[in-house]
Amino acid sequence: MRKPLWTPSEERKRDANLTRFMEVVNARYQSTLASYSDLYNWSVNNIPDFWQTVWDFAEIKASKPYDAVVEDLSVFPGARWFSGARLNFAENLLRYRDDHPAFIFTGETQVSRRMTYAELYDSVARLSRSLAEASVGAGDRVVGYMPNLIETVVAMLAASSLGATWSSCATDIGPAAAIERLGQVEPKVMITADGYFYKGKTFDTLGHAAEVARGIPSLQKVIVVSYTRQRPDLSQIPNAVHYDDFLAKETNLEIPFAQLPFDHPQYIMFSSGTTGKPKCMVQGAGGVLINHLKELILHTDLKRSDRIFYITSCSWMMWNWLISSLAIGATVVLYDGNPNYPDPGAMWKLIQDEKITIFGCSASYLHFLKKEGFSPRRQYDLSSLREISQTGSPLSAEGFEYVYREIKPDLHFNSISGGTDINGCFAAGSPILPVYAGELQSPALGMKIRAYDEKANPVYDEQGELVCEAPAPSMPLYFWNDPDGSKYHRAYFDVYPGVWRHGDYVLIHSDTGGVTFYGRSDAVLKPSGVRIGTAEIYAQMEKLPEIADSLAIGQNYHDDQRVILFVKLAAGYALTDALKEKIKKTLRENASPRHVPALILEAPDIPYTLNMKKVESAVTNILNGRTVTNRDALINPSSLEFFERVVENLR
Repeated sequence: MRKPLWTPSEERKRDANLTRFMEVVNARYQSTLASYSDLYNWSVNNIPDFWQTVWDFAEIKASKPYDAVVEDLSVFPGARWFSGARLNFAENLLRYRDDHPAFIFTGETQVSRRMTYAELYDSVARLSRSLAEASVGAGDRVVGYMPNLIETVVAMLAASSLGATWSSCATDIGPAAAIERLGQVEPKVMITADGYFYKGKTFDTLGHAAEVARGIPSLQKVIVVSYTRQRPDLSQIPNAVHYDDFLAKETNLEIPFAQLPFDHPQYIMFSSGTTGKPKCMVQGAGGVLINHLKELILHTDLKRSDRIFYITSCSWMMWNWLISSLAIGATVVLYDGNPNYPDPGAMWKLIQDEKITIFGCSASYLHFLKKEGFSPRRQYDLSSLREISQTGSPLSAEGFEYVYREIKPDLHFNSISGGTDINGCFAAGSPILPVYAGELQSPALGMKIRAYDEKANPVYDEQGELVCEAPAPSMPLYFWNDPDGSKYHRAYFDVYPGVWRHGDYVLIHSDTGGVTFYGRSDAVLKPSGVRIGTAEIYAQMEKLPEIADSLAIGQNYHDDQRVILFVKLAAGYALTDALKEKIKKTLRENASPRHVPALILEAPDIPYTLNMKKVESAVTNILNGRTVTNRDALINPSSLEFFERVVENLR
């Protein structure tokens, strides 16, 4: 077996929430579970018992108990969870009303704000009252077009307290993309801001907000937060009101939390939209709540004493996930702006100054730091930091090694993967397991995942399609505007009937139980019919100082597929024949001859989604003569112009 990068101490294992949970299971079911593997196997072989125990362990608040944990596990999709229960999502996140800090907000401007749990409850109560007076109620939609501010969370909680369904995207999304997302769900109210800060510049978004408001006819009220200036002129925005004017003036209000079914719609999440109009996935309040609490309490080992921070925006499901930390009573740190402004030390200074214990980021962020040769541990006091959570796209084994070498040798590196679709993880970390380079530590509890080969046989130690063989509570209730469920079925259940196909290419290790991700299976390369995950190519490119970024695409060519590698060069380098030869040699020796591209071309930029995932699908469509829709789903849509120019020479 390979040598682990980190092994938790006996003290850490003893103090983990997961260990306490396993003791509860053993006592309740007279079992003798002794390891994570034991617990995982029990959780997927006793699914109703597992989720019932999570409900009790997480102390979910409900005004009416459930009649059954799950009605029929064989109904997939469509299993009904915790039927009969009545609860409110916001009530579960607002269970604390004391002077413990709920939020620390900071942004590029270095303006910092703090809010206690008591102040948070009061703010939500006042906004909830005002929304109710604006006739917002259960079943209505309230949307955010917002930076990552405390007010964004207050608006979500106020809407949820009334039973309204929340959906959001960040203000750095263009108005056309915002209308395409938010307009689909026909919201009654939108909360937005006057602007945001990025890389030291101020961006005025009132014009964008006005365009979005005019483009969504269902909107009856637009609430505008002052962030970049004092009381801007709102006359161009239809039905607009300043946030401070809209907020009820009374204080010490009690929130009359609407008591609703477990599967009452809580969030509408959007797919990335890089291959067409974004899908609107409707997720239930109870399902999201119980799944987030499972992941935060058991997999992340979150406690009330923690300060948890994720580099995210309200366009990404990691924002929703992070905000559920309120239910545990931890302190949530919110940051708005570029994480590398004014320099790559910005986030590490924040961790040092605010004594953050759990820090979350993307693979692309860590790869950037590694390429820069940046060593946080040499410049900052990271003594408070006990865990880094990483997601967004696969991190190379070298990326794992970088974390332990240059950030901190003794921390839990908790690499997780799942998706917007389930507002959570299929594979996650475990505070009682060792960490191996390039591996997510374990399948997530209660998630019956496997890797399937092309004949739908489960495989170990070889790459296959990630599938989930049983329902889980946070899977979407339905897609918006999909009355017969055909879009939902087509998205996940068309390939393997009765089994969720997630669209990721993975390898499950038989020795460690860990999971390695190789990228989206719809981006898998198949030269001469052999499947190759693009992440394997990217992992090798990260080793080369000449390469700043790369994109591997399969192009249909002469009845086969050829691999074309586009490289964005680091400053001061040129794509010479010698460098091309070095790239090919690196791939041939460290991956395989199959990984060597047929062509290597220089690209000025690599396209990324707003969640910082490489966009292979759009470039694949361009190179194979298919149209690309929804460019607004990209953070840098102009990057596609290069690929449209070169495609004529590649046919």
